[in-house]
Amino acid sequence: MHIDSWEIALRLFLAVFLGGLIGFERERHNRPAGFRTHILVCAGSALIMLVSAYGFTGQIGGAGYISDPGRIAAGVVTGIGFLGAGTILQQRGSIRGLTTAATIWVVSGVGLAAGIGFYLGAILTTFFVLVSLLLLRRAEYHFVVRRRMKRLLIRSVDRPGLLGAIGSILGDRHVSIRKSELSDPEKEEEGGEDMIDIEFLVEVPFDIDLKELFDSLHGLDGVAEVHWQKEVVREDNREFNLL
Repeated sequence: MHIDSWEIALRLFLAVFLGGLIGFERERHNRPAGFRTHILVCAGSALIMLVSAYGFTGQIGGAGYISDPGRIAAGVVTGIGFLGAGTILQQRGSIRGLTTAATIWVVSGVGLAAGIGFYLGAILTTFFVLVSLLLLRRAEYHFVVRRRMKRLLIRSVDRPGLLGAIGSILGDRHVSIRKSELSDPEKEEEGGEDMIDIEFLVEVPFDIDLKELFDSLHGLDGVAEVHWQKEVVREDNREFNLL
């Protein structure tokens, strides 16, 4: 089997271009593997496919010799998993980087397809990956993530380390803080202590135990009130029903 030089250049260029499209989207979201990594993976996979399919033509022959162009390329599918594993991070029990690891794996497949000349498959796969990353991300936020966004307001005595203690309680329960606002201290009329209001926009898991969360927050030293979605759920030693 023979392949022209321009065909080799075309396939490698296509691999660089398609890998760069997917990598650019990952770079925009500041992911561990971005623009350059995806280009390298895609171009490298295409080159391995080219070497596997055409690199040994005429080098070895003889009666009974059968060329297997898929043998070397098959190692890419399993070997790329080690690179993808390096992009997966574990923080406080939550896993991050799975999507980026998946895109690296898919990009290697795109490179293999471009390298063997399966242009339609490489281009369509890139298109579907971009649709998944760009459009479905917005749909996921609208239908899933936004339903998990809640407002939490805590009124407490102004004490050092309060924000850290609250963040630790939320983090232990896999509650992500998306936004926080801290009010100016106000003097309490009776005790004379400075009181502050801290409002959080949080993303909560579907299976969170809200009562246990409120009890833990109200158990912090100085916390007087805990509000959830504008409803008071804990105030001093009184407890209210959450509607």
